[in-house]
Amino acid sequence: MSPSLHQPKLTQPTAASVTLLDRDHSILAFNERVLNWAYRKDVPLLERLRYLCIVSSNLDEFFEVRAEPHLAAKQRKDERGAFSVESFEKLAEAAHTLVARQYALYNDDLMPTLEAQGIKIISHGDRNPAQRRWVKQYFEREVRPLLLPVGLDPSHPFPQVANKSLNFIVRLGGRDAFGRENEIAIVKVPRVLPRMIRMPDKVSGDSALFVSLSSVIRGHLAELFPGRDVGQFSQFRVTRHSDLAVDEEDVKNLRTALRQGLQHRNFGEAVRLEVSAGCSTHLSDFLLRQFDLPEGALYRVPGPVNLVRLTQLIDLVHAPKLCFPTYRACYPTQLTPGASFFERLKLGDVFIHQPFESFDGVLAFLREAVNDPQVLAIKQTIYRTGTDSELMDLLREAVRRGKEVTVVVELKARFDEEANINWAEMLDSIGAQVLYGVVGLKTHAKMMLVTRREGKQLKRYAHLSTGNYNPRTARLYTDWSHLTADPALTTDVENVFVHLASHSRLPQLNQVLLAPFYLHLELIGKINEAAQVAAAGGVARIVAKMNALTDEALIQALIEAGQKGVKIDLIVRGACMLPAQLPGLTDNIRVRSVIGRFLEHSRVFYFRRDALEELYLSSADWMNRNMMRRVELAWPVTDPVQRQRIVEEDLIAYLHDGVDAWDLLPDGSYARVTAEGRRPAHGAQAALMARYAGHDDARGD
Repeated sequence: MSPSLHQPKLTQPTAASVTLLDRDHSILAFNERVLNWAYRKDVPLLERLRYLCIVSSNLDEFFEVRAEPHLAAKQRKDERGAFSVESFEKLAEAAHTLVARQYALYNDDLMPTLEAQGIKIISHGDRNPAQRRWVKQYFEREVRPLLLPVGLDPSHPFPQVANKSLNFIVRLGGRDAFGRENEIAIVKVPRVLPRMIRMPDKVSGDSALFVSLSSVIRGHLAELFPGRDVGQFSQFRVTRHSDLAVDEEDVKNLRTALRQGLQHRNFGEAVRLEVSAGCSTHLSDFLLRQFDLPEGALYRVPGPVNLVRLTQLIDLVHAPKLCFPTYRACYPTQLTPGASFFERLKLGDVFIHQPFESFDGVLAFLREAVNDPQVLAIKQTIYRTGTDSELMDLLREAVRRGKEVTVVVELKARFDEEANINWAEMLDSIGAQVLYGVVGLKTHAKMMLVTRREGKQLKRYAHLSTGNYNPRTARLYTDWSHLTADPALTTDVENVFVHLASHSRLPQLNQVLLAPFYLHLELIGKINEAAQVAAAGGVARIVAKMNALTDEALIQALIEAGQKGVKIDLIVRGACMLPAQLPGLTDNIRVRSVIGRFLEHSRVFYFRRDALEELYLSSADWMNRNMMRRVELAWPVTDPVQRQRIVEEDLIAYLHDGVDAWDLLPDGSYARVTAEGRRPAHGAQAALMARYAGHDDARGD
């Protein structure tokens, strides 16, 4: 027998050898990175508090959307796929750890530091007589008339408690007016009441003193139950599963069905219970039974049960030195204020890097289209636009001026359903053509098409974006807007609108990659082509920036490409299931997350195969839902100057960020990046703010 036969057979690593990271734990890890901003001493104090509130808001949505299947597995022992008793317990442990860090920071750092700055939330026990009198007057005038305590008995069952509402549970001694010993009462706190109240100068002196609504009620609970002894009590808050489930195949009017569904959203299945840290076991067990929750779903918090509402305190304090310096976005650098967009776009495409450049450029484009008598039609998609939107007012004015206005409104944009239904009804009522996309798919693509008569021809102009048509979030999210008169690209946009309206077969598109038809396969194809070039000894490079990476087919393709020699950098803000830098498996793949002052939201995909370079902007993250269950766009940037600009500003800058970046480690944890050697630390967002800050001044605006 040959000695070589005794040697172990060497096998090449495969993508199947790689165990992917857990999506839900990756979401919690993202919130750990956001929470880091609340810890950072280089961040202004009130902004640190704001980041703490952002984490709480994110956790609310996490529980509303992601917790139910884990809980179902725990409760019913219904173990399917990734959901099991073990998955619930591991997720609960990670969430409890994150919440404990939040409240430790709140109590031990943020509140004492705020107090040193003369800003304090003053508890009942710390109030002097004058302050107690003021609080009592406030309670009697503003609060008590809206409270209705409910004593529980067979004729008064446990009341319906709305999702994320503030409530009190009270254990009473003695007997009620009828001689009965019903000991439990519930006090529901109306949402119309502010959660933070600033005390007037006459009782707060030189300090900015606040009282929380829960503290006001807590200090006067006994007055709500005359003749009874108030013993144990606690504030509590329940989070409910809030994903709307509507069988689109089985409804005749999606708008009506969703509006009806919204009425019940606040009373879905309970998934989390928050109580005060001092809540007695007797009361917490009672609440757990009422909401049919296991012990792991109980969160005892040493502070307000809803940290999100502390944003009200930030709004009530006028302390510019404790906030970020005001940033004023410049007018888009490729545009001249007051000049015609239609004439400018005949010279070439325009790209706007938001929020460093202002979204006002997009509004100005639509405004000119509305006011131009030669514009005959405007088509637009709406995913999130907010409840008070100049953009929607402009579309309404376009209808009034007799233009053909078609709006594809996504009614199922999570937590924006009601606003979108209201806009759809308004536009429909004044004569706009309102569409709701394709049954079973969310229309997530961001596009606007303007058709204008020019001589004897009709010419199209388009706006495509990685972000939403929401002027408020456009000041807070990083995104790219692309204005174009390119006939190939505008024809593609027209064909997509026709497809959404008529559901006719989609023609071959010139430049746009459309989900759910081509985008997924095209991206995998480009990754595979890079792998082939690398395997043949060529130069292959992939850099992709997105909000989430959870699609397993794309992940497998990236892993295989990396194993064949493709150098891959992924800038993924949130959940990422691809484990980077695993020795022998994913050595060629780096994953970085950047958490900054602005929310990273742009999707940019760069592919290099030897001398060929391609760059795409997109509305889509690399998630299965985006590829298979949404209408999404990706489109190429063909102008070499603008392509290089996007590469430099949105890829290279972030790959060299030494302030706000985190690298994904092989074990799934993240390590914050620090500047190497003696080089000054570089933050991508700060550098871009500085780059664009002087443009308006230079123009004399």
